Amino acid sequence: MLILLGLVTITLGIRNFWGAGTPVPTRAPTLALVTTGIHARSRNPIYVSMFFIYVGIGLLANTAWIFALLVPLALIIRYGVVAREEAYLDHKFGAAYRAYKSRVRRWL
Repeated sequence: MLILLGLVTITLGIRNFWGAGTPVPTRAPTLALVTTGIHARSRNPIYVSMFFIYVGIGLLANTAWIFALLVPLALIIRYGVVAREEAYLDHKFGAAYRAYKSRVRRWL
């Protein structure tokens, strides 16, 4: 069920980016601030979906090491990826991004 939820969530997040005409890869310049659809509920639905899929695979595989790596992985994503993305979006979109950030949660 978690894997399915993750696949649905990631699909909605990617389609939302495509609909706004902005690229999904984080190394490409963001062309639009996406604040509607699933992004109105979570600022990072694609990362959330990756965690759903990861945990779902861990449950299916029934291996403890997957769960042992969950916290380090979450910290790397939060501080190594999301923090940089947030700084970039704040610089690029300014007050509009800060307003979005104040009304929509980072994760769920």
